[in-house]
Amino acid sequence: MASSAQATLNQATLNQSASLSPPAPAIPQYHPPARLHPGVGVRSTVDFSPSEIVGRHSAAWLGLHVETVQVMRHTPFEYGFRAPSHLLIAAELAERYDGETFVEGLPRSTLRDFTHKLTFVPAGHDFRGWQRPRALTRTTYFYIDPHGPLADPELRFGEIEFKPRLFFYDRDLWETALKLKSLVENPGSMQRQYAEALGIVLMHELVRINGEVALPGPVNRGGLAPWQQKRVAAYIEERITDEVSLAALAELVRLSPYHFSRSFKRSFGTPPHRYHAIRRIERAKQLLANRELSVTAIALEIGFGGTSTFTAAFHRLTGQTPSRYRRSLD
Repeated sequence: MASSAQATLNQATLNQSASLSPPAPAIPQYHPPARLHPGVGVRSTVDFSPSEIVGRHSAAWLGLHVETVQVMRHTPFEYGFRAPSHLLIAAELAERYDGETFVEGLPRSTLRDFTHKLTFVPAGHDFRGWQRPRALTRTTYFYIDPHGPLADPELRFGEIEFKPRLFFYDRDLWETALKLKSLVENPGSMQRQYAEALGIVLMHELVRINGEVALPGPVNRGGLAPWQQKRVAAYIEERITDEVSLAALAELVRLSPYHFSRSFKRSFGTPPHRYHAIRRIERAKQLLANRELSVTAIALEIGFGGTSTFTAAFHRLTGQTPSRYRRSLD
């Protein structure tokens, strides 16, 4: 009986000591899977589990889908992707206490800080991983259709056997990626042609880092033929208030988007998206001469969503605001 009472007393003492122990660290504990689940990610965009851990914003153009993803909580998560599109990943902020990233065809990586790193996953390859985040990760994903209409036929983009790459850096590719990302964060009118032009540049950058040599296109030092210039200019004037696709303009004169962009710039001295913007602002100048029209009414008349976007575009091309330009007409 004495020994039984003593045991009870000892257990009570241990329980009291345990209740006085300091709390465990706040860093979340996570037991990674023995094998990264291959079923995660068989979809058109990167899949996260739990899905509510991220906030997502996206924009899509011909053959290109761009998505910005922000991790919202410091809790462990998994991710995965496999699809018939190429995937380029630009990590603006990526720090983890622990984790693992896998791209099919490459060794697994446990790198803890891959801020300002790029990853390229060729179409059909597995991409998956898990992490216990140290920072709230900010990443942009670029989903590229290998056979999309923006690809220059002579580049044979859809026939290239791209190599996977994990956590690398290339300045030109990074800068192009950030320009496309900015179009997702700051959507506005007249962005489509610019986005499509950047998409073409992105494809050429991917070919370059893959070690492929792009086939030279036909020499066309004179730019667009007179009939092509006339047709394109008229098409833009008729749709001055609308967004016009680069692919639509190229099809109009029977060229690929890539060759059309180069030929257009030779002929008009500026890229298609900028020419369209200039013509739009010229139309605005004509309307500003009419004092009965407010700046807001003019903005809506020429296809801007509001006064602020119109004012910013006008200032970017003329160096002054619409109101100041109107006063200069006196």
